[in-house]
Amino acid sequence: MTIEEKMTQLEDTVRLLADEREITRLVTSYGPLVDSGDAEAVAALWTPDGIYDVDGLYMQGRDDIAAMVRSDAHQGLIARGCTHLQGAVHVNVDADEAIAASHSLLVLSGDKGFRVLRATAHHWRFVRTEAGWKVARRTSRALDGNPEAHHLLNAGAHGTDVEDRASS
Repeated sequence: MTIEEKMTQLEDTVRLLADEREITRLVTSYGPLVDSGDAEAVAALWTPDGIYDVDGLYMQGRDDIAAMVRSDAHQGLIARGCTHLQGAVHVNVDADEAIAASHSLLVLSGDKGFRVLRATAHHWRFVRTEAGWKVARRTSRALDGNPEAHHLLNAGAHGTDVEDRASS
């Protein structure tokens, strides 16, 4: 292997690691941003036409996502004390697109301490933009025995995209 080939290989490796780090930071910023009620910053994680599909709620575009953060339901969670605790993110980068899988727990404060309100499976699709990596689609399903939740995790871990609910 020539020095030029080694340099190219090293540059490719560094770029991949930087991409994975940026995507992981994007995913892990969601919890602190949504738990602090920063609707604009949460929405800015997505592309302008990005999709957030979580069980019974389908949001398309930053305005829909920001509205969810500002909603009475979400503001009620914040007022009671909650955390969207993100687990490790498994990222698969392919040029200017990436697929990832992750888990999260929604923990809520109550009279008797904290309790897990929800465990969720996430499938993420990202695109590289001029502003860096952004979420193109996040599909989330409760881990309540629903086979779709397991499919999302498996597809994300293998770097396989899933069909958007609106297009099916």
